[in-house]
Amino acid sequence: MTSQIQTRFRLRRAVTTLAAALPLLASGLAQAADAADTWPSRPVRVVVPYGPGGAVDVATRKMAQMLSTQTGQSFIVENKPGATGTIGVNQVARAAPDGYTLVANDTTYSLLPHIFKQLPFDPAKDLQPVSAFVFAPMALAVSNDSPYRKLDELIAQARAKPDMITYGSGGPGTTPHFAAEGLALATKVKFMHVPFKGAAEATQAVLGKVIDFQFASTTGVMGAVQGGQLRLLAISGDKRLAVLPDVPTFTEAGVKDFGVVNWTGLWAPKGTPPAVTERLQREVARAMASEEMQTFATKMGADPRVADAAEFSRILADSGVMWGNVARNIGYDAK
Repeated sequence: MTSQIQTRFRLRRAVTTLAAALPLLASGLAQAADAADTWPSRPVRVVVPYGPGGAVDVATRKMAQMLSTQTGQSFIVENKPGATGTIGVNQVARAAPDGYTLVANDTTYSLLPHIFKQLPFDPAKDLQPVSAFVFAPMALAVSNDSPYRKLDELIAQARAKPDMITYGSGGPGTTPHFAAEGLALATKVKFMHVPFKGAAEATQAVLGKVIDFQFASTTGVMGAVQGGQLRLLAISGDKRLAVLPDVPTFTEAGVKDFGVVNWTGLWAPKGTPPAVTERLQREVARAMASEEMQTFATKMGADPRVADAAEFSRILADSGVMWGNVARNIGYDAK
């Protein structure tokens, strides 16, 4: 009898506790729904894990400007460079999943598992892709007064003097680094890699004739090209750009199957409410459909299209396979 009384008492206490908790749970769910419905109700922080002036920074700042105008809230870009972008990415991976902290990156994000034995975050578990935009070819850039006016001239010199032709990048394991090594592999030459803190620094080194060339997204160097400071010897992709009709593709310049395309994308911490990420996708798509962004992308030598989360995830998977093959072929050892 005593046992039955104790059981009834425990059940009554459990029911009472649950009844007391339900209003709090309902309130929390309602607040989460309100937050999603009203997002953004305060400034949104967008981390660029590289220095200012590079392709990711340029495209992200333009998108942030558009999103600020469309939503009526500030999208503030913060540069957090270091360790091939992993420092800035890790900050966002550890941020609250509330839609107020995002990270921007490019195809370098797909390289990270191939260049680090251990990352401070899990790309699959800690972050979720939201949207990709501004798809741009990679270009080989030299200073405008460089002695190399055609790609085959630069390749011939590299073949005659291995490790004497220098190129710069934003650091080991970045897309420009792997793109240059992929070109060296395809043409059977050896370049010397000179790492910098960011793509913009590498551009300055090309302009200052500290190094011979760099690989860069067209969005990151188009201003210098149009200003007559840089000259492009070739671009990736299967067709010439309308804004650069005299620049051949790598295929036209004699290097086949060199189809690296760079893009800029946004990620949110895993667990960000779906209503928030879906709203962000819609706003990015709306921005890319605008005449302003179409003109911006075209002038930067980019394809003004957008990819939603599902397509973006497929792009990331395909990029991971591609860069994995490059890493194995060039014997790059993860650190």
